[in-house]
Amino acid sequence: MPNDHRFPSLDLTRRRLVAGAGALAFGAPALAQQPPGRTLRIGYQKYGSLVLLKGDGGLEKQLAAQGTSVTWTEFPGGPQLLEALNVGAIDFGSTGEAPPVFAQAAGADLVYVGVEPPSPAGEAILVKADSPIRTVADLKGRRIAFNKGSNVHYLLVKALEAAGVQYGEVQATFLAPADGRAAFASGSVDAWAIWDPFLAAAEKQLPTRTLRDGQGLVSNYQFYLASRRYAQAHPQVVSLALRELDRTGRWAKAHLPEAAKQIAPLIGLTPEITQLALGRQGYGAAPLGAEVTAQQQAVADAFFQLRLIPKPVKVADAVWQARG
Repeated sequence: MPNDHRFPSLDLTRRRLVAGAGALAFGAPALAQQPPGRTLRIGYQKYGSLVLLKGDGGLEKQLAAQGTSVTWTEFPGGPQLLEALNVGAIDFGSTGEAPPVFAQAAGADLVYVGVEPPSPAGEAILVKADSPIRTVADLKGRRIAFNKGSNVHYLLVKALEAAGVQYGEVQATFLAPADGRAAFASGSVDAWAIWDPFLAAAEKQLPTRTLRDGQGLVSNYQFYLASRRYAQAHPQVVSLALRELDRTGRWAKAHLPEAAKQIAPLIGLTPEITQLALGRQGYGAAPLGAEVTAQQQAVADAFFQLRLIPKPVKVADAVWQARG
């Protein structure tokens, strides 16, 4: 059976997040000492095909026949997940567009092993329903909460650019999803940039208005990543994981209500909210092609131009070439 780390609710407290970060920092060396190849350690977030795969159990069955087990660890966002990948605490995981760029710029030896179709409606900038902010241009001088280095970081950059507002003309407030929601609900920030299913939960549970989502601005790709060392040593395991992700994703796309009922209890949301999020997701894992690689390079270039990363990165250097 997989190691089932319990899903905390969306209303995580700051104390839980800090405790989790501490556990990661002190637990990573022990995790990294597990026999290589005997365990595939997967990091996941509260969304996406990895959650479906976790609930499905098919990957565990296939890898068990090869003498390999699977463990699962939940993270509040992509930057935290890739930090764990970088220190050797996990082998494989999924994030949006921005986290791999920040990680690669920081020297993380990761590889892009797969990508899902774009899901631009799965992230948005929210304001309160009664907010005087009517357009993205109105965000000038305002406080905006978002997870630094996450997919919505790039959404905000592009939305401001389209509205003629400089990135430095807004007050960035870096908060993980749970803290971002609390700040938004209390009114201590003026807007919140967030992704599904946190986005879907806010839309259903809070008086919100969507200022701008990713449609027409960003692709919001979901990437599958692995440590280079693991991918090189165990290409068959990585390829199997991608095939299983493709299978479960395509099933979910054709059976959204059933998929929502299946995973809603796992992520602590209602089936209604879960289905709203699933309906905006891209499904079907595939290797990165030239077009996706070029689009991801544009993300990296934008962050470097804004001096949000310390050096330019070449995305193509981190694209995995499957050999098994």
